[in-house]
Amino acid sequence: MRRWHFERLVAEALDELPRRFRRRIRNIAVVVESEPSQELLEEMGLWPHGTLLGLYQGVPLPRRGLSYGNVLPDRITIFQKPLEAMCRTRDDLKEAVKDTVKHEFGHYFGLDDARLEELMEE
Repeated sequence: MRRWHFERLVAEALDELPRRFRRRIRNIAVVVESEPSQELLEEMGLWPHGTLLGLYQGVPLPRRGLSYGNVLPDRITIFQKPLEAMCRTRDDLKEAVKDTVKHEFGHYFGLDDARLEELMEE
C-alpha cells in the first residue's frame, strides 16, 4: 500500500477516537514510519523474532506535573510494514491500525499494557 493510503488509515483511526479523549490530547505528534529499526527492536528486547506495530514516546498525562511545559511533543509512531504483514485484507489492516492507534493513545493516557489488554478484550 502506498504511504499516503496508509497515512489516511491512521488519520481515520485518529478521527474515530472518542471525543472525550480527543479533547484531552495535547502536544503530541503522530507519525508513520516504514518499520522499526533493528536498534529499536534490540533496545526493546524484540530482536530477532519480534516486531513492533506502534510506539508511544513521551510523558503520559497522569505523570505530568504542574511544571510540565515548554517540552517537545510526545510522539506516537505507527509502523506500516509490520501492520501490513499481519493483515490479509484492507479491512483487516484498517482494524489493526485502529487497534494500534488506540493502544498507543492508551499509553499517552497512562495505561500500561496489562490494562490495555483488558480493555481491548471488553
